[in-house]
Amino acid sequence: MTTVHRLRLTVDDQIAQRYLPVPFDVPAGTASLEVRLAYDTSAGVIDLGCEGPDGWRGWSGGARSRYVITPDAATPGYLPGPLEPGEWHVVLGLHQLPGPVLDVVVEVDVPATGEVEIEPVAAVEQGPPRGCTRDLPAPDGLHWFAGDFHAHTRHSDGSESIDQLAARGVAAGLDFIAVTDHNTTSHHAHLPGVGGRHAITLLPGQEVTTARGHANAFGDIGWIDFRRPASEWVREVDARGGVLSVNHAVDGDCAWQHPLTTLPRALELWHISWFRDLTSTFPWAFWQRWGGDAVVPIGGSDFHKPGGGWTLGTPTTWVAAVQNTPEVILAGLAEGHTAISVGVRPDATPDPLHTPLLLRLADELLAIAADGAVLVDIEGRRRRISGPSVSVPAAWGTGPFHLEDADRRVLAICA
Repeated sequence: MTTVHRLRLTVDDQIAQRYLPVPFDVPAGTASLEVRLAYDTSAGVIDLGCEGPDGWRGWSGGARSRYVITPDAATPGYLPGPLEPGEWHVVLGLHQLPGPVLDVVVEVDVPATGEVEIEPVAAVEQGPPRGCTRDLPAPDGLHWFAGDFHAHTRHSDGSESIDQLAARGVAAGLDFIAVTDHNTTSHHAHLPGVGGRHAITLLPGQEVTTARGHANAFGDIGWIDFRRPASEWVREVDARGGVLSVNHAVDGDCAWQHPLTTLPRALELWHISWFRDLTSTFPWAFWQRWGGDAVVPIGGSDFHKPGGGWTLGTPTTWVAAVQNTPEVILAGLAEGHTAISVGVRPDATPDPLHTPLLLRLADELLAIAADGAVLVDIEGRRRRISGPSVSVPAAWGTGPFHLEDADRRVLAICA
């Protein structure tokens, strides 16, 4: 059985309801369903998702025009499982609509007529030494692990499978990657197996994504409803034992605009967009309005696909933890044991083992591999670093602190 909805959408529809539910029926005993979306993609952007009677079943944003759901498998971005009978909804995110009418066609096949795509598998490689082998000074009982807190796969708008992303993380010398696909948790079930195969820790995450800002919800805590107010994200993630981080807070058309009275635990202070100009001071201006002792700075590459000029670990976030497991890494993040480094050599080759670092150890700041750099605090105090490993009393200034080179480009940050 095929159900066809023909919609004529305008900006008025977007104003009335940003996430438009399009209903369809699933009879008892249905083995599968398939949804297809068609419109003039040169004239607008329509995001695609699915909700069943028992809850959210997935999201692919503007990256897909089709999905299939079965009890045992589903298109990346969507959750497999029993197809409960009743009224389901194709959820259309009205992201960008033209002034004139946009003609949209939604087709639903029950059962599906197409197949679930198979995700590519990457060869297991040993890769270069991992960041943890750098043997950095750490608080008693802890060890520094190198990672990236923002990355995407084919489960949203990334071009690589989870397996390929894991192999890329190994090649970048990382110990962990947070996989943060948009508005879905369909990737979570695959992370332990893929991470084990490639010997890299994959942290479960969800990039809670709206037109007014994005935030990463870290932890195996279930789905966070992006359609609810951001203040609820903060409360829900905390109540479920996760960590929420506001993403790329001052970047382009994705800047953070949601009002909050309670700040989330973390802030993506160093996003890949900052690599466009590492002398920019907007992160410090934002921090002075937003940050404080209760907020933990982290970094993320926001990696989506190769060929963009960067890869995983640009920047690299270091977490001091007892061991490299998802739960313990997230606990280290929640406790504020983080540092951020540029993560690459001047030729943009990933190199967490040798790039400059700034670590906070109790009442001291330790600048490593930063000879000739300048230590700067949030209030503008400056101090030259002379030597391969230099300790400075943390009371010297006010955090967060950062290292910059002679051209004022940021090299490393710590709280």
